[in-house]
Parts: sequence; structure tokens; C-alpha cells
Amino acid sequence: MSKTLFAAAAASLLLVGAASAQTAPAPAPAPAQDHAHAEHHAHPTIDSPIEALVNDPATKAVLEKHLPGMDKHPAYGQFKGMSLRQLAPYSQGAITDEKIAAIDADLKALPAA
Repeated sequence: MSKTLFAAAAASLLLVGAASAQTAPAPAPAPAQDHAHAEHHAHPTIDSPIEALVNDPATKAVLEKHLPGMDKHPAYGQFKGMSLRQLAPYSQGAITDEKIAAIDADLKALPAA
């Protein structure tokens, strides 16, 4: 898939999700965790592939909150192996640093699996 076509496909998904998610206030940052606690946290992180976030029910809920329907997009097969940070440049501004930070905070706030 060409970069332009991929960007358009990703943007079409993300623009729909961004429009519905923009009214939600950004969550407060999660408290810092010590290394011992973090090692027991088995959920995927903001740097995990999107597919890993979708396959974990708790992290999928976070993803759906901020970017609803991502796993239903026709181009999902092309971008599911990418992280949100990797996909952001192709999203035509729909995945911003602020959105990534909000998703990251929500992921870090999840209880250990």
C-alpha cells in the first residue's frame, strides 16, 4: 500500500474517532510506579503494536475511548503492527502528541493484569 493511500486510510479512521473523542477531558497523569510494581504490569504499553492493545480487553477499552473503531478499519491489517507513535505521522494530525499522552496515562492507570 502506498504511503499516501495508507495515510488517507489511517486518516479516515482516525478523523471519525477524533471527532467523537475530543469532548472528553484529558485524564490526570498516573502516579509514578516503582520498578517492582511495573514488572508485574502485563498490559501492553503505548509503545506496543496496536494489535497488542486491541487484543487485551483492558487496553482495548482505553484505545476505544480515544480512537474508537480502530480495529474495524479496512486498513487495520496494514497498521496493526505499528505503535501509535509510528502511526501518528500518517494520521494527518488525528493522532497528536496530546492524544498519545492521554492514552499513555490511561494505560498506566490500569490495574496490573
